[in-house]
Amino acid sequence: MRKELFPGEQVIVVTRPQPRTLIVPALLFILVPALAAYASAWIVKGGPAQLVPLIRASTREWTPWLIGACITLAAWVLLGYCLPRVMSWQATKYTLTSQRLVARYGMLRRRDQQVSLATIRNVVIHQSLLQRVLRSGNISLDTGYPSSTVVPDVPEAATFRNFILDAIHDLPQGGVLGAGGGPYNAAGAWPDETREGGRDER
Repeated sequence: MRKELFPGEQVIVVTRPQPRTLIVPALLFILVPALAAYASAWIVKGGPAQLVPLIRASTREWTPWLIGACITLAAWVLLGYCLPRVMSWQATKYTLTSQRLVARYGMLRRRDQQVSLATIRNVVIHQSLLQRVLRSGNISLDTGYPSSTVVPDVPEAATFRNFILDAIHDLPQGGVLGAGGGPYNAAGAWPDETREGGRDER
């Protein structure tokens, strides 16, 4: 993002969606390997033969296949469910600068959504009951078009809205900072997202 800043533009805050979406993947990441290990140990000790005594003679032949099935199922849950959700959260970033709000989604197939602060007429927060408890929310940006732009599940939504309103208030006439109003210089030095003049909210 720093390489894409306009002259005089400053990063105010960088954040990601509220991490509550990672609760289930995190629990599964802990429970699934433990359950797979327990099931494998139970199979090795002859658990299937105790359940079905008639097949006791053939359980030894099936033991490697049953253990392989447990490992495959665990890997499918971790790689097919947990990992994509973690990567999706990691690849989503909301960046508020002194001139615009940029929302980026995706890692391999990226989608960028940019809204100029000068075009924003109203900022509204929509919250479910769970979002109110966690202080997150969906921020709707009214730009005068029939459909407003929505930034979903922003953490500390009220604070983020205040950042937007402050940035809009600080816009000079015309909505663009002057060349001397920011840290950009002729040598191409861009401000770090967490240095003085910006806030990093995670």
